[in-house]
Amino acid sequence: MRSELADEVLPLIRSSGDLHRYRAANEHGYQMHEAVDILEGAVGVVDASVVHDVCQRALMSSLRIIMRADDSAGIIGDACQRLIALHPVTATAAKVSPGRLVAWMIKFQFDEECDFFTLDPVAYAPVLGEAGIARYRAELARRQSDLAGCAQARDGYSHERFVLEHNARRLAVLDRDVEAIIATHARDGSVSAWALETAEAFVEIADVERAIDWARRAALMPPEHQALRAGRLWLDLLAEHRPGEVLPSSLELFERWPNQSTAAQVHAAAGDRWPGLQQQVVGRLKRRPWEAVAFLLRQLADVDSAWQVAHEHADLVGAGLWGELAEARGPSHPEEAVPVLVRLADDELRETGARHYRVAASLLVRARQFAIAAGQGDDLDAVVREIREVHRRRPRLQQEFDAAGLAR
Repeated sequence: MRSELADEVLPLIRSSGDLHRYRAANEHGYQMHEAVDILEGAVGVVDASVVHDVCQRALMSSLRIIMRADDSAGIIGDACQRLIALHPVTATAAKVSPGRLVAWMIKFQFDEECDFFTLDPVAYAPVLGEAGIARYRAELARRQSDLAGCAQARDGYSHERFVLEHNARRLAVLDRDVEAIIATHARDGSVSAWALETAEAFVEIADVERAIDWARRAALMPPEHQALRAGRLWLDLLAEHRPGEVLPSSLELFERWPNQSTAAQVHAAAGDRWPGLQQQVVGRLKRRPWEAVAFLLRQLADVDSAWQVAHEHADLVGAGLWGELAEARGPSHPEEAVPVLVRLADDELRETGARHYRVAASLLVRARQFAIAAGQGDDLDAVVREIREVHRRRPRLQQEFDAAGLAR
């Protein structure tokens, strides 16, 4: 279907260029996002059947693009996901035939060469209606039966199995079926991410009590990085529905996963009660000194305490955090910040290469500013000259120091 919208959008999606090059792929990805912006702006403005036709053609072209692109940055993939999210919107507005739409949904998920993406039947439910959803279930059941008859796919990983499991989860949400949601999302209940998916499904169907329960389970299960995501959901749900439980729950989460993030959640929840909790929280964090320093510095802006803890556990505080701490300490105690910055520059120069030399130079420039404020500018210049002498056989280092205006 030829249209002005197609002429505007599709050339931004399609490309005959070499997209195996990272930069070229990124540039084309940004161009694809421009196309999606135009499509989104056309919804409700341009004829719905035209918008849907262009959206579907753009989506299928995008699949061909991503298959031959270096999408390490994920820019093209994000554009594809935007088109996937837009497709049910345009299909609903255009009142696409349920039979035609079901056939397309099945083909898209099972039969395309590009098998990176799935579709959400919940998003398509308004246009499919009961009859269309029933037809979609029947097609999935047929694919399930085919899978059961294939020993290789049945016994190992297969794309078909992945798609069927995804659809089972989404249809359980569509049905608002509590038992099916738990069975399909939580699986055996052993993984925090799965418990979090279960909580999110209950949020989606507005079953707040179960959502809170499953978010708490997920927040207290390993691994930590998954649990912390669940913890944020748990506390957000409590803040909205059971505000009186936020502080004790944030303390429970902190005791399970003591770090700067969970400590910050306790601090935010405590309000006027924080002074009575500070010693408990900071004391617990000191078992992980980096976390204690980061919390004191970033959350409480208590530079003095952060400085003290950092020096008590100097080897356990990374270079990046030492740099932050020196920057925060410098305005009030410049003479104390200078040796930290010089040490960080020395550490950087254990490696060769222009990037390391530039970082070292910037650290020494900052050290010199603090040294001048402390009346120690000449002393810092002497240190720089000594560093230059030690590394006299590194001409690129000398160039970077010259460019930074450091003493010779």
